[in-house]
Amino acid sequence: MASPLKITVLGSGTSVGVPTLGCHCAVCTSTDPRDNRLRPSVLVSYQDHRVIVDTTPDFRTQALRARLERVDAVLYTHAHFDHIMGLDDVRPFNFRQKGRIPIYAAPDTMATIQRVFEYIFDGEQKESNVAQLDPRLIDGGPLDLFGLEFLPVPVLHGSRTIYGFRFGDAAYLTDHSAIPGSSLDLLRGLDVLFLDALRYKPHPTHSTVARSIETVERLAPRRAFFTHICHDLAHERAESMLPPHVRLAYDGMEILVEGGAP
Repeated sequence: MASPLKITVLGSGTSVGVPTLGCHCAVCTSTDPRDNRLRPSVLVSYQDHRVIVDTTPDFRTQALRARLERVDAVLYTHAHFDHIMGLDDVRPFNFRQKGRIPIYAAPDTMATIQRVFEYIFDGEQKESNVAQLDPRLIDGGPLDLFGLEFLPVPVLHGSRTIYGFRFGDAAYLTDHSAIPGSSLDLLRGLDVLFLDALRYKPHPTHSTVARSIETVERLAPRRAFFTHICHDLAHERAESMLPPHVRLAYDGMEILVEGGAP
């Protein structure tokens, strides 16, 4: 029998978060907690395992809110700052778990992570503790993480190819402006699909609400959730205009995936 698979939305916001610094628009001053959006990330929980997709600059706050007590692996979609800069905050999990934490990334993403966090990877003796990590490269093939397959799904982030991930009957795609046809074929038969939906207006590197609705109609998942949302979208109003099976993600949202994990 499959075990429960749960997705926790650690952050649903764009690269600068919502509220945006210095902004006094209706969304940035909203009293609806769903309009407060940290940088984009999810936690995937199954059996006794916890896998993080991206460590945002808000990772410490997100982990405290989720009462996260272990991290078994980290998957990276790409190397933009809003997806990697919380990496150092995995150190307390090293102390608790007494072991290295594997991190998975495409070669170009891993190279950036190792450059930005050179002090973690340079092999030199340190006077204080640094994160203990086991870097592993994504080559496009499926990853077996503790009995659950995570399948990298190539998407276009402007002119760059980055990764989303399918795991079981769920998929998480953030920061994409287009999904190649070969990747669409990897996203059939889903219970849960996360898609980038930055705003209503076109953007060179992100999907719009309208384009993501079209993707949902094409792939026909049972449920879809939009993420990486900027302050152009007020949660209540924007969600009221979506199809019934399409919702806006919000920070702290928990979703059980039908079918679960093996």
